[in-house]
Amino acid sequence: MQKREQSKVGGAGSGSASAHPGKRGCPIGSGNLNNASESFLCALQSGLKSELTWALNTLTLLSFKKKEEVRRDAIPLAKIPGLLDAVLQIVDDWRDIALPNELKRTPRVRLLGANSVVFGFGSEYEALDQDEAQLHHGLAPSASSTASLGRKNSINHHPSKWWFDEDVLFNLDEKGRAEKQQCAVAASNIIHNFSFMLENEIIMAQHRHCLEIVFQCIEDHSTEDEELVTNALETIVNLAPLLDLRIFSSSKPSYIKLNEKHAVQAIMGIPGSSVKAWHCAAAELLGHLIINPDNEPFLLPFAQQIYKRLVDLLSLPAIDTQAAAVGALYNLSEVSMDCRLKLASERWAVDRLLKVIKAPHPVPKVCRKAAMILESLVSEPQNRALLLAFENAFAEILFSDGKYSDNFARILYELTSRPNNKVGAAHGIWGVGV
Repeated sequence: MQKREQSKVGGAGSGSASAHPGKRGCPIGSGNLNNASESFLCALQSGLKSELTWALNTLTLLSFKKKEEVRRDAIPLAKIPGLLDAVLQIVDDWRDIALPNELKRTPRVRLLGANSVVFGFGSEYEALDQDEAQLHHGLAPSASSTASLGRKNSINHHPSKWWFDEDVLFNLDEKGRAEKQQCAVAASNIIHNFSFMLENEIIMAQHRHCLEIVFQCIEDHSTEDEELVTNALETIVNLAPLLDLRIFSSSKPSYIKLNEKHAVQAIMGIPGSSVKAWHCAAAELLGHLIINPDNEPFLLPFAQQIYKRLVDLLSLPAIDTQAAAVGALYNLSEVSMDCRLKLASERWAVDRLLKVIKAPHPVPKVCRKAAMILESLVSEPQNRALLLAFENAFAEILFSDGKYSDNFARILYELTSRPNNKVGAAHGIWGVGV
């Protein structure tokens, strides 16, 4: 507990770069900063397409900062009064017109994409033209729409380039919905970029509306746009060392009905998704959240599900996912005796931790943490009967791998030198002469 409290204090109070864990993902865009905060606010709140596009593109450029980059013109944009709220409102506007989950028959197809000249979206939105949208949903076009299709294409061949041609308000037809979705994803890029700046972390981690929107996007991961969910996940992972889930029951203004339980449930749904890249982020997020003792009452009721998900992730071939799962299990094993007992009883847990060490994982620190997890499990007398089944595997690593021989020597000593049952007494040879 002392280690965890020091980690919490170091994450919240230290200003050095070494006190903060690495950030997930990569910021989107690059550029120089100018003093136009009032112009940004007016443009974001105007509702005009051209103004909104200018603000989103410019903020994407100005909020970009690589992980190790030191920029003299870098200003904590989240500290500009009203700017973060204005960007969040863009995502809110899209969420307000998005269909409820129960009305959506299938997950939304990923259509944002590849060939755009402006912030990563564009040409593929031709498919969301009104007539083509009917075909996309399996509806037969009318005769009049078929006859007018050629004329419409000749007049408006690139509907995705609306920001160059029009200065009007958004409509609520299919085309308008597509435009709103583009803006929401662009706004999520900006929020994602904000989270990379150390100066923004505390403000964003204490901004209830920001956290509510992020967790709501994560909760709707099966139907929401993939890039929007990815940005939300990476944003909350960046803020996780400073995140206190009690903020959802605080007196701060709330715009979405979201409590601590819903937030944890949203995270628990991610490992079951089909997007493998999200699994690593979810494991890393859980590992960061449990370090804060104030989050324990909200996470421990889901402990059995968390262990199962993390142990399942250990079986995936992705080395970053394995590393995130081992890190989360290591932090969980440090919490309490109950956590160590439940983890030891989880099927395949010990076996897959041993496989991470035997493979070995390319990052030695991950193998060391896996060995330390096993060492913490064997420290509980109730776990020794379960772990005696792996005595030969422990001994094999002890004699074959000098890097972790000290860990497995202590494991075998604890496992057999103080037997509390007849089986342990029969095997208790590793503690002889020690």
